[in-house]
Amino acid sequence: MADPTAPGRTPAIGDVPVPDSHLDLFTRPVPGVLTTMMPDGQPQSSLVWVDYDGECALVNTKRERRKSRNIAANPKVSLLVVDPANTGRFVQIRGCAELVEEGAPEHLDRVTRRYTSHPCYCGHVYPIAQQLLENRVICRIHATRITLDAIHA
Repeated sequence: MADPTAPGRTPAIGDVPVPDSHLDLFTRPVPGVLTTMMPDGQPQSSLVWVDYDGECALVNTKRERRKSRNIAANPKVSLLVVDPANTGRFVQIRGCAELVEEGAPEHLDRVTRRYTSHPCYCGHVYPIAQQLLENRVICRIHATRITLDAIHA
């Protein structure tokens, strides 16, 4: 049987859901750390804004960024979100990511409103001229394993 996590494979849909006890970490402006694998096998971590669509954790980025290029070559990722009010409370999602273009600019504006006081990303957080130079994508993380802090595990 082919490895569903092999580079270039589309991850399976409908994996492990985020428990209700930790959904607030995806609806409040709590940043996460997304770790992808570099071509040489070394991990690469990025501080990211996070979201959840009811099935997958979401991260918005540019296709041209290192994390997107890493995901395109190897979809295995880890996302760690730690509650800033209680650093002993966290959720770690391990799984496979897919990059989705559809709805990415609108998604970016939605998370921008959550994480900042701005109405949209381009023209407020980032120069509007940059919008023409980038291709936004949503990184949808299909969880194969979710780890919670010891109290909630």
